[in-house]
Amino acid sequence: MPYNNTPITPSAVATGTANLPLARVKKILSADEDIASCSNNAAFILTIAAEMFIHHLVEQTHTVVKTERKQRRQIHYRDVANAVSRIDNLNFLADVVPRTTTVRKVKEARRAAAKLARANGQATLDGLHGAVKKGAGGDGEG
Repeated sequence: MPYNNTPITPSAVATGTANLPLARVKKILSADEDIASCSNNAAFILTIAAEMFIHHLVEQTHTVVKTERKQRRQIHYRDVANAVSRIDNLNFLADVVPRTTTVRKVKEARRAAAKLARANGQATLDGLHGAVKKGAGGDGEG
């Protein structure tokens, strides 16, 4: 059975209901240690703000897909990652939505970084090797 691909259009009139479940938003808010309590009105406003942000992210991602002239109706993870990397006001999500890469490229980058660190003379200490033993006087003599 095919998926329903018809988009949900945002209503122009405020209906007083949210598409995201309010109970889940309250549960996420209660999991935060910094928030002692949150009123129902504040949780509702945060739910609406989250919906607006998701709508903005999807619109920007769709714009990026259209500029790449890709003829498809679905948005993939790589499209969102491209939008995050290209659009300035979404750049704060770069840590959360990184661009996809292959395992080979990650391994090559790690090898290059390790080789560069060795070339610069940086190495990690193995346990206590190379550490100075301090005696009772604290003068560095055992």
